[in-house]
Amino acid sequence: MKLFYKPGASSLAAHIILREAGLDFTIEKVDLNSQKTEHGENYLQINPKGQVPAMLLDDGAILTEVVAIVQYLADRVPDRHLIPPANTLSRYQELEWLNYISSELHKSVGPLMEADTPANYKAVLRDQIENKLLYLERELADQNFLLGTRFSVADAYLFTMLTWIDELAFDLSNTPAIVLYSKRIAARPAVIAALAAEGVTLGTTA
Repeated sequence: MKLFYKPGASSLAAHIILREAGLDFTIEKVDLNSQKTEHGENYLQINPKGQVPAMLLDDGAILTEVVAIVQYLADRVPDRHLIPPANTLSRYQELEWLNYISSELHKSVGPLMEADTPANYKAVLRDQIENKLLYLERELADQNFLLGTRFSVADAYLFTMLTWIDELAFDLSNTPAIVLYSKRIAARPAVIAALAAEGVTLGTTA
């Protein structure tokens, strides 16, 4: 398998899960401005959406969207327990978290990293994200991971979003559980390896 990625982008979540899963894979960096891969391929011919991540599967199929990719990878290695089994309540709680991170965090934090986002809209988004961080703080106050005691694909995705939030210099002094959570995830060998491979350096939170 091959993961097409941009350093530190949402593709980092898929990269972390590839390493947590112990699967054989390669990675190829994408310049989203030029839509070229590091080997000079036209990325739009690989993923017409023009975004990362994209995963080239062993059978030649392309899978896109981080939420779909991490579920696919986790289901490949059920013995790693990266996602709860199908048809269990825990599975749907995992999907609940994945959807929350995608729709409420990813789509709110992303525009803050764009230079052309109007300043007044950025102010609104920051207020919204601060409220969402308070919600996450309550959820993480008495547990190590989103589903309790076991790391899962949703944790890889949330951690990636928290690296963005840290880069944007949000004040996390009122959310100590989130800070500890980020440090806990950052210390995982698979996370350390993924960050090193992408050349990503964490800020103060992790």
